[in-house]
Amino acid sequence: MALIQFTHNYDDLSTDRGYQFTFRCDKCGNGFMTQFQMSAVGTASDVLRAAGNLFGGVLGRIGNSTYDMQRAIGGKAHDEAFRKAVEEAKGHFMQCSRCGKWVCPEVCWNKSKGLCEDCAPDTQEEIAAAQAQATKEQIHEKARQTNYVDKIDMKTPGTVTCPSCGARAEGGKFCPECGLPLKVVITCEKCGADASSTSKFCPECGDRLIK
Repeated sequence: MALIQFTHNYDDLSTDRGYQFTFRCDKCGNGFMTQFQMSAVGTASDVLRAAGNLFGGVLGRIGNSTYDMQRAIGGKAHDEAFRKAVEEAKGHFMQCSRCGKWVCPEVCWNKSKGLCEDCAPDTQEEIAAAQAQATKEQIHEKARQTNYVDKIDMKTPGTVTCPSCGARAEGGKFCPECGLPLKVVITCEKCGADASSTSKFCPECGDRLIK
């Protein structure tokens, strides 16, 4: 008995009218749809549906039940249709002798090596991919080595919002809009306690806040 091919990378599109399948590349997912194969039961279904439309009643009900008939007696016909579909699809895929995958020849097959590109990657594609990856890594590394904050005064309180009127203030002790104190909360580096930005010493441990 011949081995079953395309065991997992296909979609069965068959209906009560006939058989059709879509086979897909194991690597990239590109697909090929086989030709529709009309079934004998499907032909009978069309005839019964047409008769049902004319006469109604029992003929219409029989026409609508033909899929149940096919499920009961169409196993052999379905298997034969699948076999024909596999033979049709094989002409559009290449099977890798190393890993067994079925892949599309346009994208995922290394013709010069006679293997899929998972097993035998294209040299130029790998070089281009490696160069792009190295470039990305070097950009991130150079960014980490660059000082972007050397001109920022970290001792001056940053932009805050006045708790009284909501105006934004660039540091200072008082709001430029309403004149009320800007009570900015800072954290003690020694104990982690919160304190007002106007405090010189931590209220918890006594460590000097403004150094």
